[in-house]
Amino acid sequence: MKKWLPWILPAVFAAWIIGGLRIAPEKSPYQIQDFGRFPVLLNGRVQPLDTVARNALLVMRSKQTVLLDEGSWTPLRFPKSMSASQWLLEVLTRPEKADDVKLFRIDNPELLDMLHLPHDRAEFRKYFSLHELLPHLSELETQGRRLKQAEAQTMTPLEKQTVKLYEAVIIYNRLRNSLQPAMQDGQFVAMVHPQDPNDFAEELSLFQKALPAGVEAAHKFEKKEAYDEKDLKTLQMFFERYGMLAEWSYPLMVPPAHPEQNRDGWTSVGTNLLQSLGNHEIHPAVNFYAQMSSAYRHENPQAFNQAVDGYRQWLGSHGLTKEVGKAKAEFFFNAYEPFYKSINIYVFAFILACLSWFNSSKWLNRSAFRLLLLALAVHTSGLIFRMVLQGRPPVTNLYSSAIFVGWGAVVLGIILERIYRDGIGAVTAGTVGFITLIIAHNLSMDGDTMEMLRAVLDTNFWLATHVVVITLGYASVFVSGFLGIIYIMRGVFTKTLTASTAKALTRMVYGIVCFSTLFSFVGTVLGGIWADQSWGRFWGWDPKENGALIIVLWCAIVLHARWGGLIRERGLINCAIFGNIVTSFSWFGVNMLGVGLHAYGFMDQAFKWLIAFVVSQLVIIGLGLLPLHYWKSFKVLKPAPAMGGRKAATANSAKPVPAT
Repeated sequence: MKKWLPWILPAVFAAWIIGGLRIAPEKSPYQIQDFGRFPVLLNGRVQPLDTVARNALLVMRSKQTVLLDEGSWTPLRFPKSMSASQWLLEVLTRPEKADDVKLFRIDNPELLDMLHLPHDRAEFRKYFSLHELLPHLSELETQGRRLKQAEAQTMTPLEKQTVKLYEAVIIYNRLRNSLQPAMQDGQFVAMVHPQDPNDFAEELSLFQKALPAGVEAAHKFEKKEAYDEKDLKTLQMFFERYGMLAEWSYPLMVPPAHPEQNRDGWTSVGTNLLQSLGNHEIHPAVNFYAQMSSAYRHENPQAFNQAVDGYRQWLGSHGLTKEVGKAKAEFFFNAYEPFYKSINIYVFAFILACLSWFNSSKWLNRSAFRLLLLALAVHTSGLIFRMVLQGRPPVTNLYSSAIFVGWGAVVLGIILERIYRDGIGAVTAGTVGFITLIIAHNLSMDGDTMEMLRAVLDTNFWLATHVVVITLGYASVFVSGFLGIIYIMRGVFTKTLTASTAKALTRMVYGIVCFSTLFSFVGTVLGGIWADQSWGRFWGWDPKENGALIIVLWCAIVLHARWGGLIRERGLINCAIFGNIVTSFSWFGVNMLGVGLHAYGFMDQAFKWLIAFVVSQLVIIGLGLLPLHYWKSFKVLKPAPAMGGRKAATANSAKPVPAT
């Protein structure tokens, strides 16, 4: 059985991944998945409505799905969930119902007190609906606007949570007003008398009927001729409604109507309706969306699906096949979730590799290695997929750099495991891969991770050289540091650090520090060349530039100290772990300063995690500095009674003794 387990375990995970490649069939009678595939323009790029919904939910509730009865969980009853696309459809077409969904995550008790919201632990409440926030939105808006003018570094936890909630509410309100006005004006409803005040298709029909007479009345008013006051007032009411729609809209949902038009010429529904005042024509996309809205409100799946099919065909026949294909591909990528799947496999491989140390089982080690190869394949596929979707090299922001650092570390770990076959490389790859992808997941809470680049970064050649090379340098520093952690943890707490293992770990650390020095130095020089072309100067002592230089200097210091005999094995190990601190500050810390030309991806909320990481590394270095008689692997067994003299000495010398 053990012979086949190294193949069975990877096969099980592979089946799980392959099963995820197939989009689950639609459970609803409505073609909600097709709706989620429709392309829109947001953050300077074309993306599917499904991505808009997922990113908005990450900002609001830190998850990509919605629980319909949050807080009602029991061991025998799980709350029902709603997909991101379906939630967005509810927000766009039935906002009065969507407002009751417990959506906004609030963890700060002081903020709950300020908004007079319950926070009894017995209720397990941390999500709240817009209706629950509604009585206190004016106070939230006042505080949010005031705090947005303040420096993030000086804010208290309460103030930061207030700003975050305020921004989440703004995004939600903008989504509510992206397709049709969410708030109905009583005078408007009384004037047009639609059967359903929120029936957008009927409203557009009334608008089209009122448009010619209203425009004519407006022209007569300008010429100071006699005009129909009712027609002009009706037009004015529509103008005010759609002006609000144009101002608040979040994604641009209306594509260019003709193939010869600018492909970036997307507009919001409100803006397009205002433009129709001049040409008396409503864009076909607006009409299709209106039909979907009315059909969904009236619970008519057949009419909804007909509108979805009609709009899909219209997109394909009007030169938008590229945008439709890109949106479909990103929808598939969202469902595929390669990085989430990689996290699970990395954890399992790490556990198997650790277990192989304690029972010296070869099948556990082989299973871990093959799982790592599978995880790396999935991780790589996610990287390539993102590159194709963006049309960019793998590193464009902090999120993608975390993913790429993890990828590079896993590759190095697998190479080490292939050479030494002792589980060390597998443990390193599994741990660093897992940690970096968790970091990336938390970075994704800020919203779109594939947004358009800053102008200075918008150069494929330099992204493919400087950024990729220096990021590989970061990855290798972390790998050497984690190898050092393995050395110390095994030496202090276990008896598994034999002299041969200690020497092997030291050789690994030394070789990777050499690799780190080369890539960090070359990447820094390439960065200077990029800066010279972008800003007209090779070096400007920018915080990010200083951080990159510090990494190069630290690697050089470690190598020279080793060559000069100033440090031996344990010294090299401790210096490698300190390199984790240097790199973490140079990678994340400089962005938290919020200054400099490189200060992208500002993450003040991650400061406590950075400090916690630094403290953990200092604690491990402290363990590494303990005298050797405190290390379990250093303790020598008493001589065996049946042996004496030279034989006893030989037996004792074979006991694990780490070099100092």
